[in-house]
Amino acid sequence: MVLTFFLFFLQGHKEWVTEVNFLGVVEHTNLVKLLGYCAEDDERGIQRLLVYEYMPNRSVEFHLSPRSLTILTWDLRLRIAQDAARGLTYLHEQMEFQIIFRDFKSSNILLDENWKAKLSDFGLARLGPSEGLTHVSTDVVGTMGYAAPEYIQTGRLTYKSDVWGYGVFVYELITGRKPVDRNKPKGEQKLLEWVRPYLSDTRKFNLILDPRLEGKYPLKSVQKLAVVANRCLVRNPKARPKMSEVLEMVNKIVEAPSCSGTSPQLVPLKSLETSRDAGGKKKRGLENGGGEGGWFGKLWNPKTIRAC
Repeated sequence: MVLTFFLFFLQGHKEWVTEVNFLGVVEHTNLVKLLGYCAEDDERGIQRLLVYEYMPNRSVEFHLSPRSLTILTWDLRLRIAQDAARGLTYLHEQMEFQIIFRDFKSSNILLDENWKAKLSDFGLARLGPSEGLTHVSTDVVGTMGYAAPEYIQTGRLTYKSDVWGYGVFVYELITGRKPVDRNKPKGEQKLLEWVRPYLSDTRKFNLILDPRLEGKYPLKSVQKLAVVANRCLVRNPKARPKMSEVLEMVNKIVEAPSCSGTSPQLVPLKSLETSRDAGGKKKRGLENGGGEGGWFGKLWNPKTIRAC
């Protein structure tokens, strides 16, 4: 897989250098491997190349979109959430220095031949704050819909900004929707604002689930992952968990025995047949769920994220 930078602007060169510097020193099973790089000047301008390991199954964003003919099963979505959490945990906590990804999003999570998820595109990544400092001051960059509200408002970057982005990504996996989609009706364009009323009403929670799953998911597993997302989306960044804590929570969900007793379905499906015989069964509501004071608790304030 080759990524080409045609550098007519200085920003492109900076991103290329950042990518080479970071991927040249990090190594983890849930990070895309940088195999090589090249720099040359020709009549087309300054050209920079990055050569990655081949990721044949494209991005998570692609497979959540209607463009994909494959459907990510719930078991696979849960494993992708686990893989992504592992990658961020490594960057934040398992090296001698900290890396803040800063552009965590579904299009930067690629899938290998075994559908293992790996983080890619470190062009906007930054080193964490130096010892004794609480944050890094920087220009606000990233992707609309994923950036943490405090980062948008102040330009102060911490690893908790990545934690917020991870929470947004989890709701992408649950709903199959983009964080911001201008093609949706006005009240549905911002994912976090759209899901909010469904979360506070336990009887409506299943209405936010990706319809492409056609009801083939253990509701309790989805509910538990939504609780993890909510913890990542707490308004106060200091109250958000570290990614190692997030990973521990996700691991427990993955390791929980299936209600059906069947093996996890970790290969996407070409199509899902609509179940005709489940119509009379009632779906269980969220546990400990009633109202704003329940599991929905300290979730984001929609006013805080308007700039996303």
